[in-house]
Amino acid sequence: MSKLEKLYEHILMRKSDSNVSFESLCALLKRLGFDERVKGDHHIFSKNDIEEIINLQPKKGKGKPYQVKQVRTILLKYQIRFKD
Repeated sequence: MSKLEKLYEHILMRKSDSNVSFESLCALLKRLGFDERVKGDHHIFSKNDIEEIINLQPKKGKGKPYQVKQVRTILLKYQIRFKD
């Protein structure tokens, strides 16, 4: 199981939202097919057929817990799966 697959499982299983690497979170979203746009320290992710956008900012190298929760909510709502 790759690092990104482990992170995907970590997020979906609702383990510690405060302990997710920001860079890994961005890499996961890109791997899941999201497009990234960067403006300052805001990393904005969007994907066709998904209404919401995901706006992430790092905090001491980690993703903010409420933003990790938002990512989980979108992954579950749209049933976005990790594919090899």
